[in-house]
Amino acid sequence: MKLIDGKAVAAQIKLEIAKEVKQLIDKGQKRPHLAAILVGHDGGSETYVRNKVKSCEECGFESTLIRYEDNVTEKELLAKVTELNNNQDIDGFIVQLPLPKHISEQKVIEAIDYRKDVDGFHPINVGRMSIGLPCYISATPNGILELLKRYNIETEGKKCVVLGRSNIVGKPMASLMMQKQYPGNATVTVCHSRSKDLVKECQSADIIIAALGQPEFVTADMVKEGAVIIDVGTTRVPSTETKSGFRLKGDIKFDEVAPKCSYITPVPGGVGPMTIVSLMRNTLLAGKKEIYQ
Repeated sequence: MKLIDGKAVAAQIKLEIAKEVKQLIDKGQKRPHLAAILVGHDGGSETYVRNKVKSCEECGFESTLIRYEDNVTEKELLAKVTELNNNQDIDGFIVQLPLPKHISEQKVIEAIDYRKDVDGFHPINVGRMSIGLPCYISATPNGILELLKRYNIETEGKKCVVLGRSNIVGKPMASLMMQKQYPGNATVTVCHSRSKDLVKECQSADIIIAALGQPEFVTADMVKEGAVIIDVGTTRVPSTETKSGFRLKGDIKFDEVAPKCSYITPVPGGVGPMTIVSLMRNTLLAGKKEIYQ
């Protein structure tokens, strides 16, 4: 069993990005600028945004954090999105999800200029991704592809089971794994809460990508010997062992599944750091105007 160290890979990619940013500055070009909108005080969102701001510093980007209380109106938030769309200095921006119930997430996502949508959630980016055109690929699936690539994990002709069908991870992940490229060319099955024979599907999988958000859902009896396991789950569960009073748990029952795997990602330290670094790569592409002029 080999542990896939997302933290180490992400650190390496940040160095590569920082080097490229330095070259841009040396040529007299603009420093890439990422903005983030954070609504309310959700613990997970606070942590993610803090890590994104820190990663911007490490990559040599400029970053702007715009905060609103959770009583902000949808109209006010959409006005800010329009303002960022029109701000020539901002290369890319994100609106941290989830948003309060009174705001339509879909309306906000669609209001973002797809050329600045470095989260890769806009329907234009999703559509372009699904037919293999250049676009901003959503950060978590993109990070997983990078891990598979850097660990030279074979995907062609392999049976890949994606657990979960969210717009952010499950659907784009399935689409990317079946495309004619590496990593890709896999035979993909998407399983979800309504799937029958879910255990049987997992047992036949060479690669399992678990993105259900159900702690320790995948157990040893669901995994065949030598499988590759990518754990996207990050659920906060109460813990007396940590200072914060909680710990992150993945969708995989790690201790019992790991001995059966050829490769597995830990939680934390696996997919999480790659999600943030993928956002940084999209921001670099936006700064260089590499995908959309």
